Amino acid sequence: MTLMNVLVDFARTGRIGPLHCGMPLAEAESLLGPGRPHPAIRMRPDIDGYPYAWNGLKLSITQRLVSGISISLRPGTTATLPPLVLPDSESYPSTVLREDLIAGLDAVDCRHDVNDRLTFGQQASILTQPANVCAVFFTPRRGEEVPDRERLYLGVIHKHTA
Repeated sequence: MTLMNVLVDFARTGRIGPLHCGMPLAEAESLLGPGRPHPAIRMRPDIDGYPYAWNGLKLSITQRLVSGISISLRPGTTATLPPLVLPDSESYPSTVLREDLIAGLDAVDCRHDVNDRLTFGQQASILTQPANVCAVFFTPRRGEEVPDRERLYLGVIHKHTA
């Protein structure tokens, strides 16, 4: 399993292994270990919509159920994801070009369209179908070591329930 396999499968299915929107937080924590709750959750445990984090993996929680899943990447570094998501993730570069993810989606016949709501300026976004997963690409930020600073790199890929 490579990082690209995980990203393509998530974009195609809306799931990351056994993780999916609608599952109880307790089940996710039994699979991943205890998450790091957002500071708002620490102040008010009953608050909704804030994420629990496992390094680059975040699960948004609403009424103790997973309402969103996201993977954040920093181009020029290595992926930092829980072993359930990507074993040995520390060894995978997190530099993912827009063209490479699109080629991966095309290879598995995963339809994707430009997401006009998140495509503007120095960023672009696609939305996959039927899983409704959004990938957002950016030009590199200061300090991110990438081969070509003019190209777009994956910053976040996410799915949220309505």
